[in-house]
Amino acid sequence: MTTASDTPPVSSPPRSETVLTHDGLRLHVACYGSEHPGARTVLCLPGLTRTGADFAPLAQALATDPQRPRRVLTLDYRGRGQSDYDANPANYTVPVEAGDVIGVLQGLDAAPAIIVGTSRGGLIAMVLAAIRPELIAGVVFNDIGPVIERDGLLRIKSYVGHMGVPRSHDEAAATLKRLFADQFPNLTDADWHAAAQRGFRPDGDHLVPTYDVELARGLDGLTPETPLPALWNEFDALRGKPLMVIRGALSDILSAATVDEMRRRRPDLDTLVVADQGHPPLLREPDVIARIAAFARRCDAGA
Repeated sequence: MTTASDTPPVSSPPRSETVLTHDGLRLHVACYGSEHPGARTVLCLPGLTRTGADFAPLAQALATDPQRPRRVLTLDYRGRGQSDYDANPANYTVPVEAGDVIGVLQGLDAAPAIIVGTSRGGLIAMVLAAIRPELIAGVVFNDIGPVIERDGLLRIKSYVGHMGVPRSHDEAAATLKRLFADQFPNLTDADWHAAAQRGFRPDGDHLVPTYDVELARGLDGLTPETPLPALWNEFDALRGKPLMVIRGALSDILSAATVDEMRRRRPDLDTLVVADQGHPPLLREPDVIARIAAFARRCDAGA
């Protein structure tokens, strides 16, 4: 006989929450699932120009995990997705956004949380470790580490704020495929179209990115000669926290050498390389999701 406790949780659309920043901006947070005893909340932090929608498959899976369902939050940073844009583009920085994340964790009573940080999100997690480590129960670094490869960052600079004004999602999908097919050679036309749906929204008779194009200002000073500071001290501030790193085999942002150094400093580092994907891995494949779910349960046990 099947009992209620034997029945897996049913997937349902996420709920929307609004959290105010210290300077009065409204941040959008999508909330999947609900809190469960012994299961830490997962907070998903996207990349530079990305939104919480990137995490939908992972968030749904973790929220309805038959072994241990949990609450999952996905954040749109200021200037992205459904969150307010900032009138002062100088505020689009990792330290400011780290402060916003603190407000989200406290406002939604989610700390200490397991952070899944894609690119920019992983940098924010390291800054949090340096200033508020008690808010972190563990971190999944998705294609990011203490050292960022300059060539990859220059590639990102080349397109942020320079995507044009496509007239349709088909046109936007073609642009994305042209820019990123070498990083994701196995994506189908349907995949590129879905990416365009997440990355562009209607604005009159054309489409605009789902981020403030003023984000590009933060990369203005980046040149091939620009020194890029390493964040090893911030990474080391995560001592005692469970850590996982996921690297795209084709990544030009996170090198294998940086992963080796992360593992040298943290021999218990859970490491996963995703074949045929670049920066950043999509986190939607069943085997990848299963590894993240197992890591989250490890973080629960550490509590």
